[in-house]
Order: sequence, then structure tokens, then C-alpha cells
Amino acid sequence: MPDESRDGIDKGRRLIRLDDGGLSLSERLATRFRHMLWRTPLHRLRLRGKFPLKLLAVPGDPIPGDRTRGTALLEGRALYHGQETRLADLDFATLNVSPGLADYLQSFEWLRDLASAGPREETAPIAEKLMRNWLETHGGKVAEAGWRTEMWGHRIFLWASYAPLILSSADLVYRSAVLNTLARGARHLDRAAPKEPPGLTQVRAWAGVIGAGLLVQGGESRVARGEVGLERSLSQTLTADGGIICRSPVAQLALVETLAMLRSAYDSRGIAFPAAFSSALSFAVPALLGVTLGDGGLSSWQGGPPVPGRRIAAAIEASGQRGLPLRKARDWGYHRMTAGDTVLVVDAAPPPSMRLETGGCASTLAFELSHGPHRIVVNCGGAGGSALPGNFAQGLRTTAAHSTLTIGDSNSTALNADGSLGRGVVEVELNRRERNGIARLEASHDGYVPRFGFVHRRQLGLSEDGDELRGEDVLLPGGRHKSEGAAFAIRFHLGAGVEVSPTADNMGALLRVEGGPAWHFRCRGTGLMIDDSVWIDEKSRLCKTKQLVLAGESSPGGTTIGWLFRRAG
Repeated sequence: MPDESRDGIDKGRRLIRLDDGGLSLSERLATRFRHMLWRTPLHRLRLRGKFPLKLLAVPGDPIPGDRTRGTALLEGRALYHGQETRLADLDFATLNVSPGLADYLQSFEWLRDLASAGPREETAPIAEKLMRNWLETHGGKVAEAGWRTEMWGHRIFLWASYAPLILSSADLVYRSAVLNTLARGARHLDRAAPKEPPGLTQVRAWAGVIGAGLLVQGGESRVARGEVGLERSLSQTLTADGGIICRSPVAQLALVETLAMLRSAYDSRGIAFPAAFSSALSFAVPALLGVTLGDGGLSSWQGGPPVPGRRIAAAIEASGQRGLPLRKARDWGYHRMTAGDTVLVVDAAPPPSMRLETGGCASTLAFELSHGPHRIVVNCGGAGGSALPGNFAQGLRTTAAHSTLTIGDSNSTALNADGSLGRGVVEVELNRRERNGIARLEASHDGYVPRFGFVHRRQLGLSEDGDELRGEDVLLPGGRHKSEGAAFAIRFHLGAGVEVSPTADNMGALLRVEGGPAWHFRCRGTGLMIDDSVWIDEKSRLCKTKQLVLAGESSPGGTTIGWLFRRAG
């Protein structure tokens, strides 16, 4: 048996060996020829420099895998948010799949799903086959698809955590190629991390630098430099109240998970997790919890899907932090109101300010409402990594796809053709208070002032028992130019499975929730219409739903529309 000190894993981290799987004579000869080629000087020239050939530790992955996806991999299929591709047809050089599925495959996130689906004897051959496939395409040269900074920042932890799967082969040349490529990836991050702008990608890059220093032999000098870089990156990426600057709850979750994986790497080496990173998590975790609903999952903002509660709970557990959901977040921008079993999450800030932010949405003053595990009012959600058509995905970012008011069928903040955000909401005025047992939130934005001469003000009041949500949407003349009036529509997109029946006077509706209490809706100032809508679920599936629409024409002096959700019985 080969000496483990030479082939990449410390003693005590013994890996299983696999036989030839019943290869034919021709297949064994082809394999032997490939091994001979890999041993030539030409192959060594492709892997420049001195490469460490040992992992110093194998950290545990604190984030659980998806067993359904893992089982599909065992069956020869890769699944991701409703998409599927056969592993037999997989070619990393020409991945003809959606960006989300491509990232899932390139990042090696599938390793945690595969590991959850069966014993190592069954899963290791599949992991090795996919790894060989990737190495053939990306192991010898730096190419954008496989060497993006955020990919390597994530991949370093996944390769190290699942070394027993990807390094179980008796083929020492293959094992050396994996570890050499891992070392090259670390050097790639050394160069790339300082060049990335503040945000999730930079955080992942610096975390990867530290991870490589902790886990890959010969990289110890990286740790101190990486810690300085990550501390600086976190200070620029997180707002004062702990939210990520792109305002995406899904990105917030990814940041918490990244730091949780980094914590696991420190633990695997018996080294204390730096206080600065623990402090960042102590702010980031409450902000993340602040945008969850009654089912524990994320509410849908900035193009993100409603990630299920079990994933959120796992990330919080792995972070080592405990805290209450953040209720008032002026910088992060989301306000949370709770009473009884009712949860309300409101977007009370301008969209992300970065000009090149391609996932931001025109959602200012929209809200989502849940009671217990039931989502009553939602936003349509985001395309995320799904294979939805581009025009449809762009439509999910519009103001009309959120539960708020639109004027002239336009967006409160423009969406540019390149996916970035244009002109619109600059300022949000906010006032929150408690009075007579009712939590009140009043906010206004200026997104429609330049085009229509109206400020949109929304008032929300949640009763002490959570059984009643009163709201008022007001259009107020504002700006230099006198308003000439405009058509408006207030939309309340209903959660999947909520059935709606209008009242005889078309001023209200009864909302029936399967497994939950019914809700009454009433409005004043205009009539009610019920229209079709859609909601993107946690697996990026399109669910047909309904929406309540209050439409009308505002006079030049403005208008006021009142409405009410009240739990029945």
C-alpha cells in the first residue's frame, strides 16, 4: 500500500481504495497510457512551481446536503432547481445548461448532496468521475468558466471537506493532480481577492485564501494575510446593522454559510476562530433571521427564492451564533413586525445602490405577510439560478411583481437593459412606533416624483394579537412639477395555495388557506379586482397563484386608498 505521507492525507485520515471497477483490457491499457502521459515532463510543465501534496486537515461541512439531488447523482443525473442533465453527457468545456446549474456543477456544491445519498463506496466513484472530467477541462489552464473567483473561494472548502470522496482512488497521479490544482486555485485567489470589489465574491475569495492556508500544506503564510483581507472585506460588505450591501437575503445566507465553513476549517486545525469574524457573524445572523417568515424560510427579495427554513436553521447552527431576528434595520433596509403568529417583512429602503448590481429589484415599500407556516401575501420571487426565460426573469424584478403600488405601469426604480438598476428611488423617509398595542410603520419614497410628480407613502399597522393588518397607500404631490394625475395599481400577490373569493360588492374578498385560518380582505377608495399571478417556490418552480389588485386614477391633488387584512375566527 502506498505511503500515505506521500499521497496527500495525514495519517488518521485513511481513505478507501477502489478496484478497477471491472474495466476491460482496452480500458485498463488506456488508463495506463494516460498515467504514463501524466508522468512526462510535459505534464509537469503544465503545473508550474512547487506544489504541496498533503491536506493538513479534513474539515466537516457544516451545511447538510440535499438527499434528493444526491440520489439523482447516484442515478446518473444532476438536478438543480427543476433542471436536469445526464452525467454521461456532461462536458465541462461546453456546459449547455442554465447559469444556476452551471454554477452548481462548477462550484462542486454537488459534493455535499452526493455525500448525503449513500455510503462512500457508492458515492466516491461518481465524485472521482466528475472530478476527472473537470480536471481534463480546467485542471491545466485558467479559464473563466472554471476559475471564477467566487467558484474557487467556495471550492477550496468543498474539496477539502469531501477529500474522502474525491481522493479515494489508488491512482497517485490523479490524487496529485487534484491537490496540485487545489494549490493552484489557492494561488489564483492570492492574486484575485484584493482586486474584487466589496461584496460576497470578495468575502468568499478572502475566506478561500485563509482556508487554503489552514488546510493545504505549505500555505501557512496565507493565513495572516487572508485574515487582514477578510476583516477589511467584511467591514465594507456588511452594513452597520449586519446586512450585506447588495441587500439580497440569499447572498446574506451565502455569506453566513461561508463564514461557517471557515469556522469549521479553524476547528479542524484546533485554532481559535478570530474574534473579528465572530463579531461579523453576530451581526449577520440576526439580519438574516430578520427576513425570515413564519415557516422559517427566507422572504423573497432582490431576485432570491424563498430558501426553506431547514437550510437557514443549519446555517445558524453552523455559525455558532444565537440571536433574535433583527426588527429595525435602517441600513440593511428590511423592517420586521411580529405579533402572535403573524410576521410582516417590509422593504423600507432604496434598491441596492451599486450601478452594476444585476439582481436588484424595484421593490421599495413592498411587503410579505405570513401567519404561522402559511404565506398569505408574497412577492412573485426571483428567477435565481433557474432556467426561466430571460424576459420572464426580468419581469420578476419589476415593481408590479411585488406587493406594493405602481404608477403608470412603471417601475419605482428603472431596470436597465444590461440588468443594472437605473434612476428611481433615492430617498426613503421612515417612521416606526408602537401605540395602543399596534405596531405602526410609515414610510415614503420619491421614485415616482421625476416622472409623475407623486410621492408614494405607505402606512402599516399590525394589531397586538397579529389578527389584523391595516394599511393605507397615499399618493402625495411632490417635486418641482405639478402633477397631472396618473393611473395607479396596488397589488397583493397571494401565497401558493391561497384561494380567494370576492364579496358581492367587489370591495373585499375571503382568503382560504389550506390547513390554516381564513382571512378577510376589505378596501376603500377604489374597487377590488382579482387577477392571475405567479410565485417562484424554493425549487424555482413556477406556481400559479392569484393577486388582489386595487386600481384607479389619481387626481392631480393625490389620492388615498385604505385596505385591511383580518383573520377570520
